[in-house]
Amino acid sequence: MSNVTKTTLPAAAGRAAAKKELPEHFKAYKHVWVFVELERSQVHPVSWELMGAGRRLADRLKVNLAAVVIGPEGQHTRNAALEAFCYGADLAYLVSDNVLSDYRNESYTKALTELVNTYKPEILLLGATTLGRDLAGSVATTLSTGLTADCTALDVDADGSLAATRPTFGGSLLCTIYTLNYRPQMATVRPRVMPMPERVVRDAARIIVHPLGLVEDDIVTKVLSFLPDRDAETSNLAYADVVVAGGLGLGSPENFGLVRELATLLGAEYGCSRPLVQKGWVTSDRQIGQTGKTIRPKLYIAAGISGAIQHRVGVEGADLIVAVNTDKNAPIFDFAHLAIVSDAIQLLPALTAAFRARLLPNSRARIAV
Repeated sequence: MSNVTKTTLPAAAGRAAAKKELPEHFKAYKHVWVFVELERSQVHPVSWELMGAGRRLADRLKVNLAAVVIGPEGQHTRNAALEAFCYGADLAYLVSDNVLSDYRNESYTKALTELVNTYKPEILLLGATTLGRDLAGSVATTLSTGLTADCTALDVDADGSLAATRPTFGGSLLCTIYTLNYRPQMATVRPRVMPMPERVVRDAARIIVHPLGLVEDDIVTKVLSFLPDRDAETSNLAYADVVVAGGLGLGSPENFGLVRELATLLGAEYGCSRPLVQKGWVTSDRQIGQTGKTIRPKLYIAAGISGAIQHRVGVEGADLIVAVNTDKNAPIFDFAHLAIVSDAIQLLPALTAAFRARLLPNSRARIAV
């Protein structure tokens, strides 16, 4: 494998010293592909976010952007392919077969691997969801190529190589990784890391239908029934418009209740930094950051959070970041739009009272002047 971390090469030599001539049989690989994650007739929003990122890469490389849709026979699967054109696709590859009604690694890996071997994309992007992570790892292994997981930025280098950036060393550093001598260059990106592109109504262009050639008896795994996760919708951090979060600066799990109270008043979601999950104060589905949820709210209020890079990569897409911390040199103030040097334990109740007075006209609470 030829995944090379940019920061590990000697400065004098640079990445060029590690690059070999691309093997002849890989030179035919062109275009950027985005896997459209379709499950139970619903397209995961990360697919359209990746279409926006893929469009930028394809334009830089002057190649086509293609959507890859894999699913059961029927209109829902075809509609997903048609919808891809509204998010910038130049063409779509469609594999529809009833053995694909439920996600199974074996059948989906066969379908996507066959497509890659037949049509030869240069770059393949997938969402870093539960399904996407499982599929991406399996396909990369089958194709004997490199995979950069949980990327926070994607770009094209001067020589046309995919530059995939992700946090490393526990989120303390960002490194850019290249797959130099293998194709396709694969990367996964978590939901909400990339901005959602504007949907523009477009007519369908070219849809290439590829037969699967797989029967149910060929698949070892069998789906006996589908049981939805009762708690799947408990936390909707990734797509919330307003998020209030707390960190170790709150001092105790009891004080975290101040975060919940403000979030409830605002009709917002609440979250936390990684140390609070590690201490058992908050459940892991509420963690924000590289190893938790990535968010892009209109308003993000961070109380008592230092703002290490692990947290930063999960929130820097927010439209407005309001940070509260007693330490005027806290890293979070480097990227917050509004910095408040104060004790969150004292400020949160005052902020809640102020919002209550504004939002509830009949409340007796008043904003102190």
